[in-house]
Amino acid sequence: MLQVNALACARGGVPVLENVSFDLAGGQALVLRGPNGVGKTTLLRTLAGLQPALSGSATFADGTGAYASHADGVKTALTVAENLSFWAQVYDRDVPETVYQAFDLTDLRDRLAGTLSAGQKRRLGLARLGVIGRDVLFLDEPTVSLDGFSVKMFADWMRDVHLANGGCAVIATHIDLGLDAPELDLSPYVAAPDAAGGSDEAFL
Repeated sequence: MLQVNALACARGGVPVLENVSFDLAGGQALVLRGPNGVGKTTLLRTLAGLQPALSGSATFADGTGAYASHADGVKTALTVAENLSFWAQVYDRDVPETVYQAFDLTDLRDRLAGTLSAGQKRRLGLARLGVIGRDVLFLDEPTVSLDGFSVKMFADWMRDVHLANGGCAVIATHIDLGLDAPELDLSPYVAAPDAAGGSDEAFL
C-alpha cells in the first residue's frame, strides 16, 4: 500500500534525512521515533507529497493519502457537526454516525467548536480522519492535548477501524499508543553534516 525507497528529504533546502526505506501493507502502522529536530515532521510532509524529496521515492495510490499535523484544523465559528460536514463535503462523502461515538463527540455535536476545550478540539480534528475516507495516513503527533482516556480512544479507532479495514498509517509520536506496530528510529538516517554544509535548524 505504501512503498518508501531510499528517500532523502530536506528542510529549507538543507538535507535532513537520507536513505529511508520501508514498506507498509494494508492493516499495518509504523511509529516514527527520534529526538526533537531529527526530521519526523519533514519526513511525514515529504511522504505525503507536500514537499519534494531530494531523492528516492514514496509510492502509494493516487487519492488515498492524507496528512494531519498537530494543528486541529477546526473552524471555530462552526459547530462540531458542521465542521465534520464541511470535511465530508470536501471529500464528497457522508459523515458516519460512528465517528461521533468513536471520538466521544455525540454530546458535543451542536456545540460551537470555538467553545470546546483543547482536548475536545483535538478529538474533533482527529475525527476528520474518520470522515475523509483516506487509506494512507501520515500523522504528526496526533495525540497532542489529549488525556489518557482520549489517547486510548484514538488508538482504538486506529486499530479497530482504520487498520482493521485495510488502511495503513505512519505516525510520529513520543508516547506509547498501545498499537501492535513496529517503530522506526530516524536517528541513523540523519543526513551527513557535509551533505549541504550542515544544519542546526530547530523544528525539523
